[in-house]
Amino acid sequence: MTDAAARLRLLMTTDAVGGVWTYATDLARGLAARGVVTHLALLGPSPSAAQAAQAATIPGLTLHDTGLPLDWMAGTPDAIRTAGVAIRNLAATLGVDLVHLNSPALASAGGFGVPVLSACHSCLATWWAAVRGGPMPAAFAWRSALLREGYLACDALVAPSRAFASATAEAHALPSSPVAIHNGRDAPDCVHTAAMDAVFTAGRLWDAGKNIAALDRVAAHLPFPVLAAGPLEGPERSRVSFAHLTSLGSLDDAGMAAIWRGTPLYAAPALYEPFGLAVLEAAQAGCALVLADIPSFRELWSDAALFVDWSDSHAVAGAIRALMGDAAERARLGAAARDRAARYGLDAMAEATLAQYEGLLAGGRREASAA
Repeated sequence: MTDAAARLRLLMTTDAVGGVWTYATDLARGLAARGVVTHLALLGPSPSAAQAAQAATIPGLTLHDTGLPLDWMAGTPDAIRTAGVAIRNLAATLGVDLVHLNSPALASAGGFGVPVLSACHSCLATWWAAVRGGPMPAAFAWRSALLREGYLACDALVAPSRAFASATAEAHALPSSPVAIHNGRDAPDCVHTAAMDAVFTAGRLWDAGKNIAALDRVAAHLPFPVLAAGPLEGPERSRVSFAHLTSLGSLDDAGMAAIWRGTPLYAAPALYEPFGLAVLEAAQAGCALVLADIPSFRELWSDAALFVDWSDSHAVAGAIRALMGDAAERARLGAAARDRAARYGLDAMAEATLAQYEGLLAGGRREASAA
């Protein structure tokens, strides 16, 4: 721990809807071990009781439930800029040294008075290019334009993979790519038994970018269950249903640990995934990975997963049946995934992020950080 870290007071934004909450609370925990005091400003829906209890276990963390709208749910540019001003004012009131935005569009408010780092977790422009293609609808276009304004207003940008950093820079015509800092988590304390013949997936099941419909089609050709954990309804009340998957709903940590212990195969057919925390958790537990062949997964899991073309349901079902019937190959892939997952630990993410903070506090801007 450096002297700068020991004195660092940080304001970080988050939401309680998806993976950003996991990222923010994990990072805050890793930074706390390095002497950083974090104020966590929550936008969007309030945290669940379990999330609030989780935040309370992080040393030195203060949770601020702001009631401000999420950028991707706000109705107008002014609503996003107003939220940015509120975060800017909160930073001034708290007297923090640095602001870490997990909603980079908030930086479009400007005038923060302290260095601002933004994490590029996902965006509508890159999502649309991967999932839909063609011109974006007007509601997406203005949000993307405001996001680019926020990106350009920041002192540093980070992204969870090199693939997504490159896609972000291209989609928003940025002068340089964000710095790639792989997401990281502490490995769960569970012993993998592979006790049941089943395939598992997890995440925002309603998100078309996760491509769970492709897994549902594959499930029709499998003689064993395909289990899916996560919400079926999005924050805008769009809801999906599946004919062949078994939906488990949203599971708590204990429920997820039970699945990791007993399920031999984890499937991720995503069309769009900047990183994939659920894939990391499955790999940490020793599950064999069956993944979509997309740039971010290739970067993270090359030679440690089975990559398939999810547009061919019969071929994927055949590959999964073969893998389920080959205990030695399952064990080899599971061990390879666990070994690779060791690269993506919380300590590595916290150290790399802290190095970015210290560079900014020393006077470096994005160009110095990228170098």
